[in-house]
Parts: sequence; C-alpha cells; structure tokens
Amino acid sequence: MGVDHKEKIKGLPGSPGVYIMKDAAGAVLYVGKAANVRKRVASYFYPNRRLYGRLESMVGQVDRVDCVPTATEAEALVYENSLIKQLKPKYNVLLRDDKSYPRLKLTVNEKFPRLFITRKKLSDGALYYGPYTGGLLLREALIALRQMFPLRSCGKMAGRPCLNYHLHQCLAPCAGLVGDAAYAEMVSELRTFLEKGRPGLIKALTEKMLEASKAERFEDAAKMRARIEALSSMKEKAVRYIPADETEELRSMLGLQGPVEAIEAFDVSNIMGTEAVGSMIYFYNGRPRKGEYRKFRIKTVAGADDYSMMREIVRRRYERSLEEKKRLPDLIVIDGGKGHLAVVLEELGRLGIAHVPAIGIAKEFEHIYMKGRAEPLILPKDSKALHLLERIRDEAHRFAITYHKGLRSRKIEFSELDEIRGIGRKRKAALLARFGSVDNVRAAGLEELLRVDGIDEKSAKNIIGHFRK
Repeated sequence: MGVDHKEKIKGLPGSPGVYIMKDAAGAVLYVGKAANVRKRVASYFYPNRRLYGRLESMVGQVDRVDCVPTATEAEALVYENSLIKQLKPKYNVLLRDDKSYPRLKLTVNEKFPRLFITRKKLSDGALYYGPYTGGLLLREALIALRQMFPLRSCGKMAGRPCLNYHLHQCLAPCAGLVGDAAYAEMVSELRTFLEKGRPGLIKALTEKMLEASKAERFEDAAKMRARIEALSSMKEKAVRYIPADETEELRSMLGLQGPVEAIEAFDVSNIMGTEAVGSMIYFYNGRPRKGEYRKFRIKTVAGADDYSMMREIVRRRYERSLEEKKRLPDLIVIDGGKGHLAVVLEELGRLGIAHVPAIGIAKEFEHIYMKGRAEPLILPKDSKALHLLERIRDEAHRFAITYHKGLRSRKIEFSELDEIRGIGRKRKAALLARFGSVDNVRAAGLEELLRVDGIDEKSAKNIIGHFRK
C-alpha cells in the first residue's frame, strides 16, 4: 500500500458508512458499505490481503476513496444499494432480480402507503427497492426507517389508533389524525431517502426551507429546519439504533427524543436503617456492563429514610460524574414510586442536569412514574419495554441486597470475634481463613483451634468459653 493510500485511509471514519472508490480520472470503481469504514477500506490494501479476480484488478486502479457517513450499518445497506444503481460501478456485481433476495416495498398504489420487506416483485404499481443481500441488516434498516418515517404498517385500517400510534411508529391515518397532504409529504421524504440517502434528503429539505423562507412561510421553514437538524445530528453523532426493539420501544413509550443507550439505575437497601447501602447499575444497549456498577455506603442519613438515602446516592454519583466530565446517561431509573422520583428530580435540578430523563418503577403494580405526569404510565404486561425495565430494576435490587448482606455478614463475624479476650486482628484473620465463618469457629473443638497459626491453648480456651456463654 502506498503512502498516499495510508494518508487517505487515516481520514476515513471508524464508524458506519458507504465508501466510494474512484480512479485517477474520477470514475467510480466500487461502492461498498461497512460498520467501520476505515477498517474495511484498509483491508483492501493489506500486503497479505486475499482478493481475487475483479477486486484484485480494481485495487491497483484506486486513486481516492470518498465516504458518506451513516447512522448505522443498516442505513448504509440501503444507501449502498441506491448508489450502485445510480453510479453503476464497474466492479460491483449487480444482484439478479429474483425471489432469492429480499427487497423493500413502498405501496404508493394505496391511499396511505406502507413500507415492508417482501421477496415478491409484482406489477401492482408499488415501488420496489433492492434486492438486498443482508436480510438481518435490512430488518434493522426497516425499524430505523419506521422511526424516521412513521407510515402505517397494518394491512387493513381499523378505524382507530392502534399500539403503533402510541409507540410513535404510526401517525394513525385510520383515525384521521394526520392529513392526506402531510402523509403524502412524509412518503415523498421517504422516497428521497431511499433513492438518494440521507444527504439527498437533507439537500431537498434545505431547498424547500429556503423556498418557504423566501415566500415568508416562516412556520413551514422552521419545521423544515428542525427536520434537517434532526437528520444531520443523527449522521454526525453516528447514533447506533438497537435492532432488539426493547430500547427503541422504551424510548417511544416514554416519549423521549434521543436514543436510549446508556441507562443508570439506583436502589437502596437497609434493615431499619442499619448498614444502609445504595447501588447503581449500568446498562448499555439493553445489556449490563458490570464494570460500570457502583456501590455506596450511606454516610449522611440516620434511620430508615429511603428518600434521603436515594437523594444522597444520586447526588454523589452525579457530582462525581460532572467533576470528572463523564458522559451522563440517556435515562435514570429509580427503584421506587412517586416520592423516590421526586427527591431524585430535585437533586438533578440542583446539580443543573434536570434535562436528563428520570423515571421511577414501583414494585407493587409495575407502574412507571415520570416527570410532568400526575398519573403513572401503565405499560402492557407483554411489553418488551416493561420487561427491560423490570430486568434493570431487579438487577439494581440484587446488587444492593448482595452488598448489604455482605456488610452485615462481615460486621457480625468481626464483632463476635472482637469480643473475645486475646483475639486481635491477626488471630481473627487466621481463624476466619481456617474456618471460613464465625459459626464454624463456634463449632470447633480445642484440638482444631490449636492447629490455627497464632492460637495457643489459652486463646483457644477463651474462644470456647466465649461461645459457651
């Protein structure tokens, strides 16, 4: 690989996107997609690469590599397909248009079009995109597309809003909650996205925004600008939408604007205020990261005051996060109801991070308490979002209980042995190392005790005498 190639590859992003290889004359040689563009492109130029036929011939002609970043690899799949059809690169193999590959179908032949995956291409007036090779990636792309363009997905319109409407995945044209013109505009945006990618859609929206501004339709221009900013920020931040729709469903049901990747959950544990502790667990993309878990021994609260304990651990966590300039979570989950949530919201406001969403999940009925809602949110029992919250809450509870039990156990063991005359720190450690627990020390006979390093006959008799009392 030449020096020029090395320098150009360094400038490519280590994130999802579509890469376009060109020769010295600017002709497009090859279009590809990758979850990590820099790593994928670099693989073509490794000294020990294993390329065959057409690709081996192509590599020697590559003069420059352009890249279009995307939010996800799934989005790159869609954009790659449209670019291949537009540019017809010399070294790409076009897929045969047969039933072995899936494609996206947009039913523009219906009054309110739908978008779904099919393997049949009919002469029915609908628009077909593809075929695509990645079935799993295509399903991920469909999930993301339905979030950006919430078209109806039902075969027959029921005449009333369904669950998809409440999940913000449909505008409910069946119930007349969106006008024909607005729905048609959304379909038009989707077509532009599928045919020209995110950059093409942003360009089209920018032109419309300028036209609306010149015509003094400032409200329309503001809507276009907000749409452009949303699409641009998704590209720039390379947001990874989760194909396992738990977190996406949770985001929708809670009405959150951004993705829910990082979740931090808190719980407290104590018995009548004794050995009070708190726990914080960390979930990323719906999975626990135990290396990020944190334990708290309650320092400022006397007695069984769960609200004040929750306030303390939340304050300590985020004071430190702010001090160390760590990333704040996308969602905070509290094991508790309205009262627990209220004190947490107060602390977040005091710390200047009231913008971080926080919810409480009450144990008895699994009700979800949120800021600004007088009544709790009740999720369906079979909801994936509810199941995710329950897993998170239960893990926070388990972690807190384990820590609490450990402290209580150590306190009982050490305090028992501390009461025995002649048993200091070293002998205490030796006894516990030998027998494992205070109960086993209590059951030990004289000969067993004398086998412990540092325990003489006098000490052994003191131990036996203490436990007999």
